[in-house]
Amino acid sequence: MSQPTTKPYSYSRAWRILSVIVLRPLLSLLIRNKWQGQENIPKTGGVILAPNHLSYADWGTDALFCDGNGRYPVFLIKASAFKAPVVGHFLYKAGQLPVHRGRADAALVLKEAEKALASGAMVIIYPEATATRDPELWPMVAKTGVARLALTTGAPVIPVAHWGTQDILPYGSKKVRLFPRKTVRTVAGPPVDLSRWAGQQTSAKALRAATTAVMAEVTALVGQLRGEEPPATPYDPAQASRTDSGSSPEAPPPPPSAPAEASVDASEANPT
Repeated sequence: MSQPTTKPYSYSRAWRILSVIVLRPLLSLLIRNKWQGQENIPKTGGVILAPNHLSYADWGTDALFCDGNGRYPVFLIKASAFKAPVVGHFLYKAGQLPVHRGRADAALVLKEAEKALASGAMVIIYPEATATRDPELWPMVAKTGVARLALTTGAPVIPVAHWGTQDILPYGSKKVRLFPRKTVRTVAGPPVDLSRWAGQQTSAKALRAATTAVMAEVTALVGQLRGEEPPATPYDPAQASRTDSGSSPEAPPPPPSAPAEASVDASEANPT
């Protein structure tokens, strides 16, 4: 009996070319971009980009950064966007990946990301899962989706930091502030060394440690852009909620089992 085959990762080259023709000049016109670390972006092969998350405007400048380095970005995007007229059709055709939040099959997006990486794609995942809640806009405690994908596939993880998108569209605001023209600075670091956790993608402890390693590099790059020293401990929204509610802070709960954690991380991999 033949084994069932899964649908391979695919996209429309024509739609990708169209998106570049339209978005590249538009984004370049609206936003002043300054880049560093382009030498750390692999020119070919599957690779994971792990940027900090400040604003819903991040996707535009991150996409332009990838395009400027000769790579087409593949984002994990909330599934509702794929239902929008015209936009949803484009997202499918361009090979973007839908994230179904709160569904039992949410973790399937990581399987689709694995296929994309195997085909040589550049996959962008925001490790924090949503825009940072840190009052000073430093990266906060992250989910483990990036680490899980990297350890499963062996794809390199490139830490990326940007600063300035919060001036264009602050989190929680619907007002886009394009004028006067804003500058967004983006820097990419060398691949994060995750070799000590190779083959441990089912270990919650290893996933958390690998995630911490990735976020340490991302946070250091943010500090480089800001010219400031990052906080010693990343902001934890769960801990802050307990403190704000008047109860004493407690130690965070132990990580859930690997399958459940994969589902949580996949369902919040990218809110945009």
